[in-house]
Amino acid sequence: MTIGNKYRITVLTSRLIRLEYQRNGLFVNEPTQAVVNRDFPHVEYTSTHEKGNLIINTEHLILSYDGEEFSPEGLSITMKDTGNVWHYSVVYGNSDRNLFGTARTLDGADGGVWLDGGIFGENGYAVVDDSDTALLNEEGEFEDRRGQGIDLYFFGYGTDFEAGLKDFFTLCGPTPMVPRYALGNWWSRYYRYTEDSYNEMLDKMAAENIPLSVAVIDMDWHLTEVDSKYGTGWTGYTWDDKLFPDYRRFLKNLKDRGLATTLNLHPADGIRAFEVQYENMAKELGVDTKEEKAIEFDFADKAFRKAYFKHVMNPYEDEGVDFWWIDWQQGTKKGNSNIDPLFLLNHYHYEDRKRDGNRPMIFSRYAGVGSHRYPLGFSGDTVSSWKSLAFQPYFTSTASNIGYGWWSHDIGGHMMGDKNEERLIRWIQYGVFSPVMRLHSSCSPFFNKEPWAVNEPYRKIMGDFMRFRHQMLPYTYTMSYKAHKDGQMLIQPLYYHMPDCKAAYHQGNEYFFGDSLLVGAITEETSPRLRMSKTNMIIPEGRWFDIFNGRVYEGGRKNIYRKIDSIPVLLKEGGIIPLSLEEGNGVANPTKLKLLIGAGKDGEFVMYEDDGLTMEYENGKFATTRFTVKYDESTNETTVTIHPAEGDLSVIPEKRSYEIEILGLEGAKLVTLDAAPVSEGQTVFVSGKVKTENNFKDEVFGILENAWIEIGEKEKVNELVQSISTIEELKEIIEFENIDLEIKDSIRELI
Repeated sequence: MTIGNKYRITVLTSRLIRLEYQRNGLFVNEPTQAVVNRDFPHVEYTSTHEKGNLIINTEHLILSYDGEEFSPEGLSITMKDTGNVWHYSVVYGNSDRNLFGTARTLDGADGGVWLDGGIFGENGYAVVDDSDTALLNEEGEFEDRRGQGIDLYFFGYGTDFEAGLKDFFTLCGPTPMVPRYALGNWWSRYYRYTEDSYNEMLDKMAAENIPLSVAVIDMDWHLTEVDSKYGTGWTGYTWDDKLFPDYRRFLKNLKDRGLATTLNLHPADGIRAFEVQYENMAKELGVDTKEEKAIEFDFADKAFRKAYFKHVMNPYEDEGVDFWWIDWQQGTKKGNSNIDPLFLLNHYHYEDRKRDGNRPMIFSRYAGVGSHRYPLGFSGDTVSSWKSLAFQPYFTSTASNIGYGWWSHDIGGHMMGDKNEERLIRWIQYGVFSPVMRLHSSCSPFFNKEPWAVNEPYRKIMGDFMRFRHQMLPYTYTMSYKAHKDGQMLIQPLYYHMPDCKAAYHQGNEYFFGDSLLVGAITEETSPRLRMSKTNMIIPEGRWFDIFNGRVYEGGRKNIYRKIDSIPVLLKEGGIIPLSLEEGNGVANPTKLKLLIGAGKDGEFVMYEDDGLTMEYENGKFATTRFTVKYDESTNETTVTIHPAEGDLSVIPEKRSYEIEILGLEGAKLVTLDAAPVSEGQTVFVSGKVKTENNFKDEVFGILENAWIEIGEKEKVNELVQSISTIEELKEIIEFENIDLEIKDSIRELI
């Protein structure tokens, strides 16, 4: 640490430097909204003075500073590996050519929105400005800063995204573990349900064999038709007994069905005189009830918060509400405080929910750097359009650049737009491979996303993908643990793994989903002639297998085409995906598992499990199961080993059965293992040569048969393809023959 008259420079790591300039000389040591820890391991660096400038030299950076108020001429940092130089500036938030982070909300968006900065940039550096955030005092209260100085954090990690994120989480706090139920299917709709109609809807979902894990009740759970003297009905805390005559019975029924429950809150109007909690709140806060004045909602007021949780929130939680949907839309100022009320809502709701050993979760909008400590994120009310769908994969993956890994979108779009079942299915397919799968829409009677209101073939496809979402729980929950423990994001932009590929930085629809899967979201309409949609993908080196159709891909860039019933989801060679084979609601650790394995390479996956609900995992109450695959190229034999489970085995079933499917072996390779104790290991040997190319003759025939083009054109192409025998010959046909351009491009995918 180097301290001058009005400046302080702290080298936290060889690539992370804190830069402070305070005119009053009062520096900040307390935690802030964004930064909660500055205690990093010792790092070697030198500090000298040359020609009147302070020079700090670390392994990766050279800082030069003239000791005066920060200026472009007086403060710079040079990246040693590239020579790129950052100069202090008030332009572009000190982060020109930033790779971006995320935004507060997508409310009203019909397509893209401007994003705040992240910790990475195309020049190899970025800056987080912590100058204006509130301080957290020893009493747990946030307060305004003491001065109007500058407090910056320079991240100079180049393309080492993994190291940058790890240090970001050390600085700003780790991502907490989310409850297991957060990773299943959520049913949500802004709709005036009754107890009976909601239960009827759940019965129909069960009949469709569509599993759910979270029941969302939008604002109509509470009284919304109120006397105009009190204002509007958006804010409310009293159950509407005309709709829910026995809300305790209703909540218990949801729990009995294996569902967690969340209720929507629009809290801005405070506690008004008609609320059942009004008298108790007024008594505790010393409010005279004679004039029936509303108790102002002010989360900066400790006394109000205490009464609010005691009399309003906690009793409902004790009766079955698992978490709250905090639907704050009233801006960034409230009451006498300058602190963003959304941040206060997120922080104190999250902290309060820790009582009684609960694993806390909230559902709320993003409130700036540090918001990753309060998952999950509600992205807001988007317009239902292709443009909105096309933006969300990019938006979600880019949020990883500021450590925000748990966005939940209104899958299918929230409002307006038009009825388009193809778009709904493409959105659902993306939602299944997003952090949170939550269907939602406005209260319009024409905005129906219930499966039975969807026409075939879309209805079946919807069910298939929602079932697959629940199957992936063992995989996604393990990824949640890795996000918490190691700072590894579930959703990763392509450039995290291909940093030297310039085109990878512009692949908005393509992203990694956990350790082993590469997803290409389809966000455009079907070609009327080809009857398929496409997405462009850059496939990293090595061999990849589509988990839905088995196609094999080598590294390279190409358009990937799919009919409405599929999107490209590629499993790398040696990759292992554990899938649950259980049916029905709930998210219990399964007794039946399927291992989906990419052939041709060695690999491993360590599956993590705990009780899914409490904080007991912090005390070692969790279990891990290691799966390994080894491939012997000389014998074409694949060995799959299920190692004995380790840790606290009380949190998992005593026995498990397995299906093992190896993608990419010639011929069908599915092996079934009967239930065996999880404390014992099992090994399977599978023989089969790894497929290195696609069966292009059958694949091309399928493309042609599906397309709505002239029969003569189909016959011409088919005759050409059936007359050859090698991929090289197919390349020549695609290159030189006069073939319909769309057909040609879809065939090129197979090469």
